Amino acid sequence: MRMCRWQSFIGLALITLVGTITSVAAVDEKSSVQAVSRVEVVLANHYRTREAEIKQEFSQAGLLNVHFQFARMGQPPQNIGMGRDVPAEKAREAIRLALKYNLGVGILLPDRLFPPRFITIASSNYDDTVEYPINQDTLLKLQNPDLSTEAFHRLYRDLTSAVIHPKGRY
Repeated sequence: MRMCRWQSFIGLALITLVGTITSVAAVDEKSSVQAVSRVEVVLANHYRTREAEIKQEFSQAGLLNVHFQFARMGQPPQNIGMGRDVPAEKAREAIRLALKYNLGVGILLPDRLFPPRFITIASSNYDDTVEYPINQDTLLKLQNPDLSTEAFHRLYRDLTSAVIHPKGRY
């Protein structure tokens, strides 16, 4: 009988230990999730020879999973889109890099089109039914370093939620 009590005690201790390890592993797993899951960028063809250098610059900005495409001719559209969970700091870095490598940002794409932690720069996959033109003053508001992630996305959603009247391009 005494052996059964010890076995029960050891079994209970093992169950408690496994539960503790599992909860710690879940917390570690959650904290290791990247702030931005993927960044897709279309660059003008003349940047093709600088891909490694540009990728390094994105990595230094904390945008690690970057995928580039190169426009065969001309300048890619000056748009940017991001998911609803992209941290404001990373969103501002994406805007900074879009300004540098895409000669500007004049169009926002709504967050509802993207996975939560996704960013796209200069995508030609969208038409005027989801393009929200912005001016420099509005862009400066989005770049404000005082905006928290929640405030950034509230402003972003406000800027990309009006009814759009297509221009007839498509």
